[in-house]
Amino acid sequence: MEDARRVPVAFRSVANETNAPELATWTIHGERLIDDTRRLKLSIASVELPDGVTFEQYVLRMPKAAMTVVVNDDRVLMIWRHRFILDQWVWELPGGYVDPNEDPALTAAREVEEETGWRPLSIRPFGTFQPITGTADFENLLFLAEGAEDTGKPADINETARVEWVPLAEISDRIEQGLIPGAAAQVALFKLLAQRRS
Repeated sequence: MEDARRVPVAFRSVANETNAPELATWTIHGERLIDDTRRLKLSIASVELPDGVTFEQYVLRMPKAAMTVVVNDDRVLMIWRHRFILDQWVWELPGGYVDPNEDPALTAAREVEEETGWRPLSIRPFGTFQPITGTADFENLLFLAEGAEDTGKPADINETARVEWVPLAEISDRIEQGLIPGAAAQVALFKLLAQRRS
């Protein structure tokens, strides 16, 4: 077991002093590694809550992933693919894991080209988020690309069944219909739509 460490949480407890809040923390008494592969580390953490309750929690740690919203006028570049875990056909943004020591912007551009056959003309950071903070450390890095050129190369058949420039006006309906269930796509697309409206 590793040395105990303190992890801040998102709520506060009342301190002994009047009107002086202090951060309540969970104490991690150790973490036991269960599985360690190239794409994930699974462990069990021994946790103590501020009120003294103890329990064990599965913890998943994954490499960073980079996803790109490629926009051309009022359309966004998306891929249609089958996700076997959900057993569902879905629309997604191109993206993938960031290789060790790789610039995430290069990952983002490379994944767009491999998965769609289109090369972004420009690319810039568009935000970050953690999709399941209660269980996993899996940082998602979002990028925005304005315009793209067709390389003439086919999209990777293992990643993409179809590539389409989807009108931004259809995005909300596709999300509502469950056709874009992925957190990364929803976060990035809702952010883009909000920026376009403001």
